[in-house]
Amino acid sequence: MFSEQDHHYMALAIKLAKQGHYTTSPNPRVGCVLVSCVAGKAKIIGSGFHQKAGQGHAEVNALLDANDKFPHLIEGATAYVTLEPCSHFGRTPPCAQGLIDSGVKRVVAAMVDPNPAVSGRGLAMLIDAGIKAESGLLENEAKALNPGFINLMTQKKPFVRCKLAASLDGKTAMQSGESKWITSSAARADVQRLRAQSCAIIAGADSILTDNAKMTVRWSELGQLKESYPQEQVRQPVRVVIDSQNRLTPELAFFSQESTILLVRGELDKLALENLPQWPHFVEQVQLPCSKNAQGQDKIDLDSLLTELAKRGFNDVLVESGSTLAGAFIEQDLVDELILFQAPKLMGGEGKSLVAMPKITKLSQAKSLSVTDIRMVGCDIRITAKFD
Repeated sequence: MFSEQDHHYMALAIKLAKQGHYTTSPNPRVGCVLVSCVAGKAKIIGSGFHQKAGQGHAEVNALLDANDKFPHLIEGATAYVTLEPCSHFGRTPPCAQGLIDSGVKRVVAAMVDPNPAVSGRGLAMLIDAGIKAESGLLENEAKALNPGFINLMTQKKPFVRCKLAASLDGKTAMQSGESKWITSSAARADVQRLRAQSCAIIAGADSILTDNAKMTVRWSELGQLKESYPQEQVRQPVRVVIDSQNRLTPELAFFSQESTILLVRGELDKLALENLPQWPHFVEQVQLPCSKNAQGQDKIDLDSLLTELAKRGFNDVLVESGSTLAGAFIEQDLVDELILFQAPKLMGGEGKSLVAMPKITKLSQAKSLSVTDIRMVGCDIRITAKFD
């Protein structure tokens, strides 16, 4: 169905899409390559990728590039695009119509739009206009570009990653609470990149209070990424902090940097709301349902939290918290991918364990994972795994 040449150009489009890895959120990462025939040989006449939400899509940028370089070769060209061209007006006009107007004769999409409301409509527009439109080339590679976008469109929930760090014997802190730093600077830079690619970061009040953490993207710690991601372009993910017991206060370092914060609480009566402190203008308080845990404490319903984040268009979410909150997400089957950094240290003693999952009391209840990647990051081991 598809030639070796088709595979080559779609691979280039996928490589282009990856250039928007840290900037397109919450939009999908998409790349496009335009190819024409010159003297019997295929020639790339334009290329582009989606760089930022609200700006031109990949197809638009590729057509602009071709119009600057080879405008006379656009008519009759083939467009290779990693996602079905959109068929509706959003912040920008539909790309399917733009391709029709350009005069291309063939469009190859790696995958159809996962949104059930519009899936296939872009390809149908192209076919109705007399353009040969196909899909399915390097589909798995294209899907790997946008797990969050696909999850949001098909499951109405964000793709949830949970980051954990521990010693080889599974400790996250000493008994005293000391935990800086278990992992190396290289691993911490890798975590900064995880934050940078996320729409939102979820943390618990315990983590904020214990570490006085900010949970922001620190450009100075992004390592080699700094070369392609200028400081002025850094996008701070929305910081979501769960404070069901109303322990956080505005003078904490977490609230010192101006970027959107969702302060998640349980349902409060009018008097309790009136007695809460005054928060900076970038802090939004969100009330969500609670349920009692084994100790009789009110805990935020995490499924309701993910539903709320999905309504706000957040597709990639990073859980970066202590063992209790991380364990609750995992125990309730709300984590899609686990990223574990293991430092070459043995901490022994009565240090804090990796996750707390009190409802799991039998081996048959254990959560099974499939390891998808293992690599060294500095002197640490990074394990990526998906839940079965």
